[in-house]
Amino acid sequence: MTTTGRRALLVAGASAAAAALTGCTSDDAGPPRPSAAERAAAREAERVARAEAALRRRAVTASRTLLERYDATLAAHPALHARVAPLRTSVAAHVRALGEGPRPTPTPDGASAAPATTSPGTGSAVPADPKAALRALAGAARTASEAHTAELLAAPPEYARLLASVAASGAAHAYLLTEGARA
Repeated sequence: MTTTGRRALLVAGASAAAAALTGCTSDDAGPPRPSAAERAAAREAERVARAEAALRRRAVTASRTLLERYDATLAAHPALHARVAPLRTSVAAHVRALGEGPRPTPTPDGASAAPATTSPGTGSAVPADPKAALRALAGAARTASEAHTAELLAAPPEYARLLASVAASGAAHAYLLTEGARA
């Protein structure tokens, strides 16, 4: 091949590449717009995510309310500590597992301690009689267990398994706080 032939071939190849590259660009300056089906799918995904977040908030709130009830009972009846504290520890683990850890409260020396021993969110006072307090705590455990059970059908599979486990634990706590003492 002569020099002129090589140059002609090079020019022809460069022209073809330039033509191919200009054919790949579009006059549309913005990104492609999603189709109606894509927009509907995005809206549905957002709706499902909001519903799941609300479900998780309700589950955490039910367990946190129960935890506050345990704290109030322990504050009102320190003699029940040996019986109630292990169950309270389990409920605190449930709160963390469901999506939110218990809020620590500061101690006089500045370190953090266990969650508050007051019960601002429970709406009812702890009975003065220890047996009545245990019955009330068992009722609160049943209520939380029923709330978790009610959410099972709406929960995604993995979270539903967690809710079922927490609900079963709550039912066991209710038994241990009342009937378990008789056995």
